[in-house]
Amino acid sequence: MPRKGMTTIFYKSPSPTRMTPPASPLHHTFSESIMEENIEVAEFIITKWDSSLDNGSSYGNIASLFSDNNREEAKQYLSSIKGLQKAMQYLVSHQSSSEKLVRAQTLMQNAMKRLEKEFYHILKSNRDYLDPESVSTHSSSGPLVSRSSFSDFEEDESENELRENDTIPEVERVSLAAMADLRAIAEAMISTGYAKECIKIYKLIRKSIVDEAHYHLGVERLTFQRIQKMDWEVLEVKIKNWLNAVKMAVKTLFFRERILCDQVFSVSPAIRESCFTEISKEGAFALFGFPENVAKCKKTPEKMFRILDLYEAVSDLWPEIESIFSFESTSTVRATAVNSLIRLGDAVRTMLTDFETAIQKDSSKSTVPGGGVHPLTRYVMNYISFLADYSGILSDIVADWPLTIPLPLSESYFGSPDNQESISSPISCRLASLILVMLCKLDGKAAMYKDVALSYLFLANNLQYVVGKVRQSNLKFLLGDDWVTKHELKVRQYVSNYEKIGWSKVLASLPENPTAEIPVDQVINHFRKFNLAFEEAYMKQTSWVVPNSRLRDDIKISLARRIVPIYKEFYETYGGVQLRKEMWVESLVRYTPDDLGNYWSDLFYGSGSSESVSSSSSRGGRSR
Repeated sequence: MPRKGMTTIFYKSPSPTRMTPPASPLHHTFSESIMEENIEVAEFIITKWDSSLDNGSSYGNIASLFSDNNREEAKQYLSSIKGLQKAMQYLVSHQSSSEKLVRAQTLMQNAMKRLEKEFYHILKSNRDYLDPESVSTHSSSGPLVSRSSFSDFEEDESENELRENDTIPEVERVSLAAMADLRAIAEAMISTGYAKECIKIYKLIRKSIVDEAHYHLGVERLTFQRIQKMDWEVLEVKIKNWLNAVKMAVKTLFFRERILCDQVFSVSPAIRESCFTEISKEGAFALFGFPENVAKCKKTPEKMFRILDLYEAVSDLWPEIESIFSFESTSTVRATAVNSLIRLGDAVRTMLTDFETAIQKDSSKSTVPGGGVHPLTRYVMNYISFLADYSGILSDIVADWPLTIPLPLSESYFGSPDNQESISSPISCRLASLILVMLCKLDGKAAMYKDVALSYLFLANNLQYVVGKVRQSNLKFLLGDDWVTKHELKVRQYVSNYEKIGWSKVLASLPENPTAEIPVDQVINHFRKFNLAFEEAYMKQTSWVVPNSRLRDDIKISLARRIVPIYKEFYETYGGVQLRKEMWVESLVRYTPDDLGNYWSDLFYGSGSSESVSSSSSRGGRSR
């Protein structure tokens, strides 16, 4: 059987200055008799329940007045306190030196002592029902009880509704009832001038519960000095723990602690503010001060994504933080959260600047074997791809952060401002700018290759990697299809330059008109030049690399289209079977048109075979 809530029975009593003196001795005598009756009724029930305290029972070891078995007596007890309070107010105005007043004061002290212990007992014994998981959001919209204490029928009806409402879970029902009892006791103690004792118990118990919850969530009170001395691996674990804890702390712990304070002390806005502030402020400072301290530490690129995680967590929870800690006395908590966002944003901007500077200052002089993808390209694009996953948060951080790019370069790279498809959002421009800085750096690294054809192959490989990363990540949505198309065209341009330079001698070795009749000595010379040029290009390029399979196949197909048709016509005209009887044909015509494709199939794997082409030709090439 769930416990039933108590009704609010106290109203602020009228001040003595507003009380009207009795009009006649008869009226005075009647009023006095009513007050005496109030004192006697109160004395009977207060003394009855006061006897259990005379045995020195502790707070947690008493027979509870507010148990299910004593509900009617609990109502009578609270009602008698109200009557006793009225009697005391009457005696202060009319018989301030009366022994009855002393007697009433003693009874009130005993009653408050009893309620103090009941308050403690309910808080302790219902701890599991008053934890953040159990405190209902049903109670967040207003006080549990707002009825007049004079309507006992209304009270019983409402309590029956609470007890019989099957839509409310059992735990939540008990939680609501416990809050109603606490609220009734708090109102009684506050209205009779015993607020201090009530508040002291509430703060003591609830703060210990909140602090314990913080401990179980893994929220630590770490100073900047301690954080600064931690290795990054250790600090990263602390950040992960914090990220796991902060949502629960805000949405559950602080949110429902605020509900509990608001309900128990609904009669006094000042008291509920004071209680919530003292209970939660220390833990909130520890929670929201951590990101700010992390942001003040040394900034390195690997810390970027954890800093962004911290920023995102605080930013997402800001509406709840602002609402829960809306009191003036908790403004410093809100300020701490805001300062954390500011510090984290500054840290992100600093790291982005440092990242760009690091790209520009990359001083590696060694070339990538075979013109493959440079480590700088892999690192930068992986990093930027991860940044794209935080585009929403980064948009807030860089919104008012100007990006300075020379105008000609800006228009050629980002598009004309008049073009609706051009990159326009701050974060898109920022990430595109980082890619541009890297591509400019790769131009310099391409110049380190002694072979110009290899330098173009290097550029094609790296730009293809960049485009692939953009396509496979959120960068595609940030940079747009036009950006991708533009850079795919540039890849093809690099490939075309590689083909022209890398295979120019092979093409030049063949006659302009392969079917035209020419002297035998010229035929011999063309075949000899072709053999030398092809073997030189092939042997050189066996160590070259094209990691992307699609690009690799495209290059081979393009080479075949460039060279095979011309060579095939020349071969069929002067190197076919009908001329094999000539000795020079047998010795000089080493490759059939099909052999060329077989040899090209070996290229761009970086195998670096030292076997000569001529020796391989005896096998008729290698088929794939």
